[in-house]
Amino acid sequence: MEYTLQGTTLFVPHAGGFDPNATLYCGQCFRWQRQPNGVHRGVVHGAVRLLRQQGEGLILWPCEKQEVEYFLHYLALDDDYASILAVLRRNPRLRLCVNASPGIRVLHQDFFETLLTFIISQNNNIPRIQAIVERLCEGFGDPLENGAHAFPTPQALAGLNEQDLAFLRAGWRADYLLHAAQAVASGRVSEEKLADLSTESARNLLMTIRGVGPKVADCVLLFGLERSEALPMDVWMKRAMKQHFPKGMPRYLVPYAGIAQQFLFDYTRRLSLQQDK
Repeated sequence: MEYTLQGTTLFVPHAGGFDPNATLYCGQCFRWQRQPNGVHRGVVHGAVRLLRQQGEGLILWPCEKQEVEYFLHYLALDDDYASILAVLRRNPRLRLCVNASPGIRVLHQDFFETLLTFIISQNNNIPRIQAIVERLCEGFGDPLENGAHAFPTPQALAGLNEQDLAFLRAGWRADYLLHAAQAVASGRVSEEKLADLSTESARNLLMTIRGVGPKVADCVLLFGLERSEALPMDVWMKRAMKQHFPKGMPRYLVPYAGIAQQFLFDYTRRLSLQQDK
């Protein structure tokens, strides 16, 4: 991957079609916000980051030299999306979805943050998810510049009780958040243990956490553990699968089922929103 680092500004001149608007606001992450000047502001890897599209490239700052590989991977710029999209486009139904928004990428996010944010996402809408996540970070995350806060560690949450989380206004999810933090802080469920398991076994281990069902587990596998075969199924996806793949995805799509679902999810949601207007 070609890039330059000038000071703390990372420039990737050819980002492979990466579209920040399509990727950052499609429901896979919750700490990015689009600014009036077109810059995207997020809190990633313990600091406030700014991301801007420039022609075919991307500019991200601040980025220290030792963080370059992290962010190339976080943004999936080191994934071969030309080959992945070629496989997805072999299917006529999926080709339509991919061509509608070809710049979507599945980010490689922090495991614990992904686990908690998708617990929060249950039966929730994106603005409310974002608000709860920000309150969680403000309450228990390390302070950063300009009033921002890092995502809290498992240890920062594990010793709390539901009353401590009342200000989040997360309802019944508060108990699930605490149970997840305790499971990770104790090492009972860890990124390392999950990495050594098959996808099915990793899913089962995640579902030992209170409040984590198949959908949340698959979101964590896909977005936080790089299991591109994981296929999260929510209302939108069940609708999309029933319409496009009533008998399931063809075998050649299975290794990329999670990436395929992101395009299906986006296309189905956009189509539904247009029809509702």
